[in-house]
Amino acid sequence: MASPGGSPRPLRQWAGQALNLLLPPGCPVCDAVVEKAGALCGPCWRQVDFLGSPQCSVYGLSFEFDPDPHPNGPYSHANGSDGILCGACIRDRPPYERARAVTAYGDFSRRMVLAFKHGDRTDAAPAFGKWLARAGKVLTAEADLIVPVPLHWTRLFHRRYNQAVLVVRALGRETELKVVPDLLQRRRKTPPQVRMGPAQRRRNLRGALRVHPSRRERLKDRRVLLVDDVLTLTRVVRVAF
Repeated sequence: MASPGGSPRPLRQWAGQALNLLLPPGCPVCDAVVEKAGALCGPCWRQVDFLGSPQCSVYGLSFEFDPDPHPNGPYSHANGSDGILCGACIRDRPPYERARAVTAYGDFSRRMVLAFKHGDRTDAAPAFGKWLARAGKVLTAEADLIVPVPLHWTRLFHRRYNQAVLVVRALGRETELKVVPDLLQRRRKTPPQVRMGPAQRRRNLRGALRVHPSRRERLKDRRVLLVDDVLTLTRVVRVAF
């Protein structure tokens, strides 16, 4: 049986299996041999600190216990509540509605992100897309478009790829949502924000991004889901994917 692209599917599967025999796929973090490209090995998989329910309805940070285990409790959306909020979100509500991430940003997730971002381990993008589709299901259900945070052209030239675009394309395949990789443009090169506080970050990004002039019509009456590799929620809390 032929695939929509015209190539016989069994032939492509055979070619892939032959390539795996010659060049076995490696874990994107430790390079241990794995079953398929982009998959984590067992020891690495057990180190991923996945975020999930019960969690802050805005930031998506996981709680150690469920503050409101009843589906129609006082914090439920059915009762008009914004949901349960974490302490950081209560102190300083962010300007966006909600955020979701795959994992808390720690020693292991940092290794994953750096290998993907700077180590050419782009084979991990499909796995990240699957994880993000699961973690962000409540957001993708309401979105019309998925858009990556853009790189400045000088940084893109140096790195050769935008890691956020790769994750967005993988997420689009999982959710069947429309992907617009060039909806946003970075107008000027900005310094890295790793050691910046919230106010410094706002100043650093002021005027740095804009909607692509030829893409403005795509925003009309659309809910946009913005994707980046790392999000800093407070001065100390970071999440990945």
